[in-house]
Amino acid sequence: MKKRSLAVLMAGIMAASMMTGVVSVYADADSKTLTVGFDAEYPPFGYKDDNGDYVGFDLDLAQEVCDNLGWELVKKPINWDSKDMELNSGSIDCIWNGFTINGREDDYTWSDPYLNNEQVMVVAADSGIEKLDDLAGKNVVVQAASAALDALNSDDNKDLTASFGSLTENPDYNTAFMNLDSGAADAIAVDIGVAKYQLSQREEGKYVILDEPIQSEQYGIGFAKGNDELKDTVWAEVLKLYDAGEVDKLAEKYEVADMLCIGDDDDTKAADAEETDDASEDEAAETDAEAEEDAE
Repeated sequence: MKKRSLAVLMAGIMAASMMTGVVSVYADADSKTLTVGFDAEYPPFGYKDDNGDYVGFDLDLAQEVCDNLGWELVKKPINWDSKDMELNSGSIDCIWNGFTINGREDDYTWSDPYLNNEQVMVVAADSGIEKLDDLAGKNVVVQAASAALDALNSDDNKDLTASFGSLTENPDYNTAFMNLDSGAADAIAVDIGVAKYQLSQREEGKYVILDEPIQSEQYGIGFAKGNDELKDTVWAEVLKLYDAGEVDKLAEKYEVADMLCIGDDDDTKAADAEETDDASEDEAAETDAEAEEDAE
């Protein structure tokens, strides 16, 4: 009887664990799930398409990772300002959704960066606003708990933000564009990838992106602190997909190819190694020349 009770208890624990979507890496990967938390209104990284399916560069990449591992992908839309609670409670395994590393380095266990990003300002084309200084006294909107908000609140941009007439947090960027259209806002602070996508979906020539970025940064996959095992497993698959050219294909599909930075460190190392080799050859040539002069 005790054995039966123990078996029932263990089955219940296993079922509860699977319901939370928490992943531990075991040999039997077929039964595992990866629950990705994302903002469902954050194209081109995560959003609902015309068929009602959740798609985007990050979600499609996560799907390919799970397909390779034999895992089930669970796409879980979350309120962005509740992302830490979702991650720390175990209801999601990672945040994979145009998630900025800079300024959050110590808050999560991060993958390597995979996209370069900039925070920019979007304004109406006929607004007369051409540079950041023109935003003095203007009403600016930004998504709550976003990297753009963090950038505006950073020491680097404190003078810029202090010059605004107001800075208002919106729940999502669709609301932000509604405020811009109605005249309630003069500018939107937003990631450049999101800005380009939003402009491509709206009336051509109606909006412009200011040339001056607010801040430059990089995207990564954020896991709970200490979850290195899951991070290493997922990132290894991302690198395999990159080597196979699949990441480039997705980047072209979602028009973020110019933002990709996977492999940049390797390219830099290779360039440094080549420069070192060239320098060594030059030094050797100089030594030979000096030796010949001494012999003469």
